Amino acid sequence: MIAKFSEQIFTLFRMDVLKYPTLPSLAFAIYRNNFMGDAKIPLIHGTIYDFMVQGYTGGSVDVYKQAGNNIYRYDVNSLYPFVMQNSPMPVGNISYFEGDITQSNPQAFGVFEVEVTAPQNLHIPILQLRLRTNKGIHTVAPIGNWKGVYFSEEIKNAKLHGYSFKVLKGYTFDKGYIFKEYVDFLYSLKVNSDKTSSNYTIAKLLLNSLYGRMGMSPYKEQHVIVSNKEALNIISKFEVSNVIDFKNGKELVSFFDPSGNDNLNISVAISLAVTAMARVHMSQFKTMKDITLYYSDTDSIDIDKPLPNKFIGEGLGLMKLEHIFDEAVFLAPKVYGGRTITYDYVKVKGLKDPITFDELKTLLVKDSRIVINQEKWYRDMSHGNIKINQEIYTLMINNWKKK
Repeated sequence: MIAKFSEQIFTLFRMDVLKYPTLPSLAFAIYRNNFMGDAKIPLIHGTIYDFMVQGYTGGSVDVYKQAGNNIYRYDVNSLYPFVMQNSPMPVGNISYFEGDITQSNPQAFGVFEVEVTAPQNLHIPILQLRLRTNKGIHTVAPIGNWKGVYFSEEIKNAKLHGYSFKVLKGYTFDKGYIFKEYVDFLYSLKVNSDKTSSNYTIAKLLLNSLYGRMGMSPYKEQHVIVSNKEALNIISKFEVSNVIDFKNGKELVSFFDPSGNDNLNISVAISLAVTAMARVHMSQFKTMKDITLYYSDTDSIDIDKPLPNKFIGEGLGLMKLEHIFDEAVFLAPKVYGGRTITYDYVKVKGLKDPITFDELKTLLVKDSRIVINQEKWYRDMSHGNIKINQEIYTLMINNWKKK
């Protein structure tokens, strides 16, 4: 398979896969060499990166109603490639501003720090925020008032749904449709290839690997083997991600270098814009009148009736009907299931062995839970082996995110 993959990549793009350690780095090289042309993508590092990465969040995943009958599950066809193809991206010169630039230029395009006021009676919030809590960092879609960093086009979309903003500062860009040829070529390759072929797999992987490479962190993780005393010195000075004690006076310490790397070809504004425009695209389905939304994921919705035909199709950005559930249960993000006449479908993130739909339904009863024993594998670097532990997985409804 690797040999076939390498051969096909060379045939299609004249690229040697052995020069690129990851799929995103390969996708980026293919884009630069075959499709980028004269696009002026700004390189973003340092304080500008630190500012913009605050607004770089992923898809919106939430539960709105926990159970229902006759539920239609739709998925978007290639959501991120669709917005890459059809949405303007931040390119050209970067200009810093302070104050509310939208007062003089309502169409200002860029990444802004804003004070947000969401309508208190909003049933389905569409603007999300990365929130630091005593349980870690969580991404939520709140109501009320807060300060955050957002893409200008997501701000404009939120205004249509009653949000108000005061722009404090930010950066503006030019607009450019820089991914159209890349997406057009790969999507054509995908739809004209058999689903079992290498070309189909290559196209699918490359379509979804490029945008994230643009948002790669300039702060590289360092890994050093040092004495116990030197490890303490590193821990006191840097953000440490992991420490492995070899039990021989030496430790493997992983940490982030705050000086960063200005030599990386990265532009977090691009990645931020792609994920923001994906949320904008999904917001039209989440806010439709006369439709009850039960659950939403990054590129899917579960609703109580069919979508209008204009939204359905095989093209990029159109919806495809995945299931019609006679009954469905939605307990938490990535924890849901449905039943039809012919099959049951259950998804539980983090659970190795699946449970039945009937078991999932029992969790709708207050304070009920399912306790499951499962194996988990852990690398033990100190002894050079892998440990297999029996651990308890407890599944129960948790409304913490909603609160």
